[in-house]
Amino acid sequence: MSSGKVCVRRVVFAEARESVREAALRMTREEVGTLVVLDEARRPTGILTDRDVMVRCVAPGRDPEATPVGDVMSAPVASVVEATPIEDALERMRVLRVRRLPVVDEQGALVGLLALDDVLELLAEETATIGAILRRPRRSPH
Repeated sequence: MSSGKVCVRRVVFAEARESVREAALRMTREEVGTLVVLDEARRPTGILTDRDVMVRCVAPGRDPEATPVGDVMSAPVASVVEATPIEDALERMRVLRVRRLPVVDEQGALVGLLALDDVLELLAEETATIGAILRRPRRSPH
């Protein structure tokens, strides 16, 4: 299965020049903990997590109104193209020690976000389906 089939297509994003406060308000409003930071061509340049906001802005006492997202986001950001097999994307997550990867098209523009939680949910659903099949009584060959 490809990363493009598994990823979430509705991604909330930010721009590097906007304030951390604006981004944090968007996270709250959209009920997400991650924003993908995009350039003008919709290519991912970083990821801003709620943890980034806390560790790199709030804890050191920086002003969220005056601090641009680009100063506290995690960058550079790794990504995968839509056709990347999910196994390869998971290996990349493991090696990079990340839980999310932007999914991009052939030109590098954002098309979705692949999150480890989404992959685990898919695996749980597939495991439940297999379990249901195995629990069904066998049909006689007649």
